[in-house]
Amino acid sequence: MGLEIKYKDGQTPLSEEEMEGLLIDTITTHGELDEFEQMNIEKAIEWTLTKKFKPENILSEEFVRELHKRMFEDVWSWAGDFRMSEKNIGIKSHLIGTTLKQLNDDCLFWVNNKIYNEDEIAIRYKHRIVNIHCFANGNGRHSRLIADVIHKQIFNLDYFNWGSHSNLVKTGEQRTKYIEAIREADKQNIQPLIGFAKS
Repeated sequence: MGLEIKYKDGQTPLSEEEMEGLLIDTITTHGELDEFEQMNIEKAIEWTLTKKFKPENILSEEFVRELHKRMFEDVWSWAGDFRMSEKNIGIKSHLIGTTLKQLNDDCLFWVNNKIYNEDEIAIRYKHRIVNIHCFANGNGRHSRLIADVIHKQIFNLDYFNWGSHSNLVKTGEQRTKYIEAIREADKQNIQPLIGFAKS
């Protein structure tokens, strides 16, 4: 296969085995890969807009996996499968299931007891799930979409703007701001990430 990926700051390299899961032989550049993935993601977004989910359905392993599968199933054979390899970020792969369950239980508690406001619940979930790093690739995009789903389906609020819908996969000013906000959230300061999501 002729595809070589140049990884940007904050992106997780794929293993050789994971690269073998590419379903489209004609992809030879990172730009082409991004385009095919984006087309697939748009289908997943449409799916989230045509369904109604209860909080306990969204905050489940089944939904987390199904959303990732729908986002990437046209491009990667392992879409929706938890990663089996260790990455430069994220928890140990064998802990993904139990850590995700803890996050889902925590978030349901936040919702039911109004622990945080609506924006903060969605963004806290996004930040924690991206740090779990459930999948081999696409964790940032998946975490943003699931935050949108929480915002819309649980709280009946609009999807976030995420830097006015910038392509956060590409290097640029908005991606830099986004990565800085993530790093602030890593230091327990969630407000910049909420601000970015709403910008």
